[in-house]
Amino acid sequence: MLRRNIKKIIKRLDYNHYETYNVIEISRNNLLHNLHFFQNQNPNQLVIPVIKSNAYGHGLREVSSILESAGVKLVAVDGYFEASTVIETTACDVLVMGAIRSENAHIVNTKRCSFVVQDIDTLRAFAELNKKVRIHLELNTGMNRLGLSEDELAPYLSFLKSNPQLQLEGVMSHLADADNPSNDFTITQAKLFNSMVDQILSEGWNPKYIHLAQTAGTTKISNHQTNALRLGIGLYGINPLQPGDKQYQNLEKLKPVLSLKSTVIKVQELAKGDKVSYNGIFTALSPTSIGVLPLGYYEGYPRSLSNKGIVTYKQKPQPVVGRVCMNHTMINITDSGAKVGSVVTLIDSDQDAPNSVKNICKDYDLFSYQLVTGLSEKVKRIVV
Repeated sequence: MLRRNIKKIIKRLDYNHYETYNVIEISRNNLLHNLHFFQNQNPNQLVIPVIKSNAYGHGLREVSSILESAGVKLVAVDGYFEASTVIETTACDVLVMGAIRSENAHIVNTKRCSFVVQDIDTLRAFAELNKKVRIHLELNTGMNRLGLSEDELAPYLSFLKSNPQLQLEGVMSHLADADNPSNDFTITQAKLFNSMVDQILSEGWNPKYIHLAQTAGTTKISNHQTNALRLGIGLYGINPLQPGDKQYQNLEKLKPVLSLKSTVIKVQELAKGDKVSYNGIFTALSPTSIGVLPLGYYEGYPRSLSNKGIVTYKQKPQPVVGRVCMNHTMINITDSGAKVGSVVTLIDSDQDAPNSVKNICKDYDLFSYQLVTGLSEKVKRIVV
């Protein structure tokens, strides 16, 4: 065991010192700014950072380590493999929100993890362990994806009552429409949630955490029943609200955390009439210098930005030309001063830059969550 752990440490050190052409930079200051923003805006709520999907593409190890240094005690993930990484990296406890197969109950870490459990079969598997397991009960208040409806609640609570080793640590639901400028459905969900929570409390249950809102929801409801919130996309400085929303400007105070950078590895000099990349969708109208970057849609740079995206070199825009390839992207660097070895920015953490997540998604009709979560785990992350 000791030898295996030493090998892991050596491997990690090698990874940290291996220089790559592509890198994702994670701003520690911006991440902590966003965390503190929501903590200050919601002083009576425990902020549970959501770091599922590789911390929304930002890097699970890197983000969880920053959060631990800020005193965060509980984070939320989707799957148990994510939880295992957090447990290996930090001392944080982990809320596992995704489904756990009942046959895996005996091998998961029940000391460091709490589990959102949707069904009696999985509850039974945890109960058979004959040790304390912390459970979060999800209520279906209109999302109609997961969670228990009102008529499913009684048998679930009955099973918990007959198996006191299962501790009802939390009750939660998920808002389906909080990013809509109209607040009607969110209010309807909150009312149903309150009604179901009242039922649970009236039967003598006293869950430690009651959580409903996510990033957008924090601006739409003030719920007397809740004492925690799940902070997802806002932790990473991305505003999920629409510009026409009354609360939009409030979340514009967030600071984007991530930037994606690459390096010119070759310069191709095109004559007038020459084409570049697959299908020849770009034709040089005059002598043109093309910089080749060693990343493409496999690394998460969208193929839909072929022949129209923008990267920046020394804060000046350089157009993407030709088809974005699996592992390469070409840019027009004519008269830019860029050369082999020059570092360019494909996604900028300055939200006013033309290639910020906000502006890329606005200009090219992309979904911000998908853009950042689509960044390959193979791209090295560094904290700056």
